[in-house]
Amino acid sequence: MTLLENPLLGTADPAAAQLFNAGGRSPFLIVGDHAGNAIPHRLGTLGLTEADRARHIAWDIGVYDLGKALAQALDAPFIFQRYSRLVIDCNRDPGHPDAASAVSDGSVIPGNAGLTPDRLAARVAAIHTPYHARIALELARRDAAAQPTILLALHSFTPTLGGKSRPWEVGILHDGGDTRFARVLLASLVARADITVGDNEPYRMDATDYSVPRHAYPAGLPYAEIEIRQDLLADAAGVAAWSLTLCSACKTALQSTATRGSAP
Repeated sequence: MTLLENPLLGTADPAAAQLFNAGGRSPFLIVGDHAGNAIPHRLGTLGLTEADRARHIAWDIGVYDLGKALAQALDAPFIFQRYSRLVIDCNRDPGHPDAASAVSDGSVIPGNAGLTPDRLAARVAAIHTPYHARIALELARRDAAAQPTILLALHSFTPTLGGKSRPWEVGILHDGGDTRFARVLLASLVARADITVGDNEPYRMDATDYSVPRHAYPAGLPYAEIEIRQDLLADAAGVAAWSLTLCSACKTALQSTATRGSAP
């Protein structure tokens, strides 16, 4: 029996899409594409060691805790999924080569070697599709209620990659669609002399990104993709500090864009 005939997720596995602070009333909607490193029981460990499953290759370290803290601070819902990006990357088109990488930052992913189309499709159907459907449902609900939305996509990045240090503490990513909020948010963080801020760093928001282009661009929603360096989210104090920083910056940017007449 194939995975398509036998559901990939069992009763002991977490739901593909989860929602925290559903009653949040602010304009902000927070999403976390890589908020966990869970692997469906039917896939075992993907052949990975415990150390590799805990590394940045498997998830965005700190995003789960930061998302919950920021959701409370901003009075915003937080939609997230807890499965490892090595099972299926929910910030990639399912047809992208990195949707289920066979190698990541020097680590071979044995469970993704020779992944057949039907087994990849099972992962997409079980995790990727319901996660994005949940985001779309929330956006539709808010639209029907005439509730404005600014989409905040939370990510985190490793302090070094490929032997190169990454000095930024936070990065604001933006590309197509309505970039006005992202640019004002970026400016509000740059204005702080105590933070090293990246403009489309350490990554450019380009054709590889999926969540923001899918949900924000077609609807003309203001958005910002936010990257925090993972060592700064290593403990509760770091999470609390960055939640406070981002909350203040987002509120400042919201007020600024509203004053200029460009807020939703």
